[in-house]
Amino acid sequence: MSYNDRFIRACRGEQVDRLPVWYMRQAGRYDPDYRKIKENYSLLDICRQPELAAEVTLMPIKKLGVDAAILYSDIMNPVASIGIDFDIVANVGPVIDNPIRSAADVAKLKPIDVEGDLSHVLETIRILDRELDVPLITFAGAPFTIASYLIEGRPSKSYIRTKSLMYSDPAVWFQLMDKLGDMVIAYLRAHIAAGGKAFQLFDSWVGALAPHDFKKFVLPTIERIFSELSDLPQPKIYFPGVASGELLPTLTNLKADVIGLDWRVPIAEGRRRLGGSFAVQGNLDPYVLTAPMDVIKEHAKAIIDEGIKEPGYIFNLGHGLFPEASLEKLRELTEFVHEYSAGALQAVQGKQEELSHG
Repeated sequence: MSYNDRFIRACRGEQVDRLPVWYMRQAGRYDPDYRKIKENYSLLDICRQPELAAEVTLMPIKKLGVDAAILYSDIMNPVASIGIDFDIVANVGPVIDNPIRSAADVAKLKPIDVEGDLSHVLETIRILDRELDVPLITFAGAPFTIASYLIEGRPSKSYIRTKSLMYSDPAVWFQLMDKLGDMVIAYLRAHIAAGGKAFQLFDSWVGALAPHDFKKFVLPTIERIFSELSDLPQPKIYFPGVASGELLPTLTNLKADVIGLDWRVPIAEGRRRLGGSFAVQGNLDPYVLTAPMDVIKEHAKAIIDEGIKEPGYIFNLGHGLFPEASLEKLRELTEFVHEYSAGALQAVQGKQEELSHG
């Protein structure tokens, strides 16, 4: 079985024959076979059964032809190990039984025990490491995004309790960031030891912060996470989530390899704001997938043309897939990105060779 390392090479800014493609939430509700599994098992049930979680992770590899797998899991999984009781409620999201509202609540949080409490996640990674012929991306939720659930008690649009704690009691806020940072570092290190080939830190909601607040209250912990994991040779991705374009210029010292962009920032502008220090990933608006196929291809073509102007580009969405997305359209989009980018890259590389000989 030949191993497809196109995604890894793109993360490192190396030359590729065609663009690698994967999709955030690619193992999920748009797939009728997955929906059948969900009739009998909850998300957390699936996560607790390594064979089943591995099967769901593999589905998009077989059906879509993507260049990387992403572990079927949830960003909330590790918080159970540090002392948080939660459930994933249908049509709501994570709901916390014991939200964090005080210094005493933060003090109660325990260090994570990955081997003891989350061995099922590690076993899923080991199974996938044996079965995959593309790299496995594992992931964790970033401290701000996890904190927003822990403090609010459920998903929020305003983050009023989260921001209130951050502004009113910075000492408690930083204690929480430190504990969540420790959790993420231990969790991701265990993923890589079990066979993960790259990881992504999802900071889905940090775009809710102004850049100066992000820089003061969140960035130090993000920098610490990547710094403490910098001895690992596997590619590291930071996705600062939706509406995070204004935060990009603050990330230039991050010891990450790839930054994910949402659809509001053009690829070239994202690279400029990042100082040209990273490979980039993104950034098709997921809801373009509701359009006819020719419109989807037109949008994808524009993004590809922008992405291939410099090495280090991975085609993805600007956020995760949604339940109404079409499996057939995703398969066709994946084929289009591969075929179109192969020719476009050849043309770009040909021009570069001409210039170097000229």
